[in-house]
Amino acid sequence: MKYQTSISLLIGLFIMTACQDSSHKVVKESKMIGMPNPASVYCVQLHGKSTPVSTPQGEYAICTLPSGEKIEEWALFRRDHP
Repeated sequence: MKYQTSISLLIGLFIMTACQDSSHKVVKESKMIGMPNPASVYCVQLHGKSTPVSTPQGEYAICTLPSGEKIEEWALFRRDHP
């Protein structure tokens, strides 16, 4: 009797799980929204000035360093963070 009850409960749980509506899943809010661009932050940390540039291919930013050197922000970031 105990064996039959256990089997019945397992089958019932399996059916309930299989029939569960998966369309009501809660989507976690992404914490990446509003995160600053690390390359832009690095430019400012070096006391540089970030200048956005728009082209038909997209947008990027140039960092003008205090020395007068102008370099694309991600190129600067990758150069200094190998």
